[in-house]
Amino acid sequence: MRPLFKALLFAAFIAAAVYVVRFTPVKGFLTADALGRFLDNAGLWAPVVYMVVYAVGVCLFLPGTLLTGLGAAIFGPYWGFLYVWVGAMLGASAAFIIGRTLGREFAASLIGDRLKKYDDAVERNGFATVLYLRLVYFPFTPMNFGMGLTKVRFWDYVAGTGLGIIVGTFIFTFFMGTVKEVWASGNWGEFLSFKVFFSVGLFVFSFFIPKIIQKIRGETAPGRQRPLDDQRRAETGRL
Repeated sequence: MRPLFKALLFAAFIAAAVYVVRFTPVKGFLTADALGRFLDNAGLWAPVVYMVVYAVGVCLFLPGTLLTGLGAAIFGPYWGFLYVWVGAMLGASAAFIIGRTLGREFAASLIGDRLKKYDDAVERNGFATVLYLRLVYFPFTPMNFGMGLTKVRFWDYVAGTGLGIIVGTFIFTFFMGTVKEVWASGNWGEFLSFKVFFSVGLFVFSFFIPKIIQKIRGETAPGRQRPLDDQRRAETGRL
């Protein structure tokens, strides 16, 4: 009965988070302009406030692009990257803990023999599994909560997430921060600078990262080697 109660509490939390963000007056405070003014008023504490807002936003299903773009626009491409990464890690960890605390027992009770082997595999290969899913841009917030329902170890999840989101986070913040800096300077000629072209190139490249990772993974998968192994055995047998 206790796992069911926790699961219902978990479902209520998610429903409440979505409702608050989408259907209450809070929605008006969650725009780029409103958050930007709020951070301006925070003064020297703005980075800390931003990282906390990002972490809470992740748990409330706020769009990551909004929060990331805001960080890049306010703090620039480099500090923006650091604050976005820390905020995302705090939010991802908090969402994982919520999912693990409230939903894992009930999820485990539903797992049959067929799914148990996959759950066990996630536990054994937690870091690699999380890293791969992050690199192929699996939806961020659903994965945070969803991984909490599996047997993956917390620190494997943290390490895989921390490493897996670095590339995408840096590319997006560098692109947004660079464009914002040039726009704010009023020197339109800088849009033709190497830095801008480089940031645009990185941004475009980021869309191909999932396909590149999947292709590499496909080529190195153990199953790809079986036909060659079978051929070698057959040739050995003929000899």
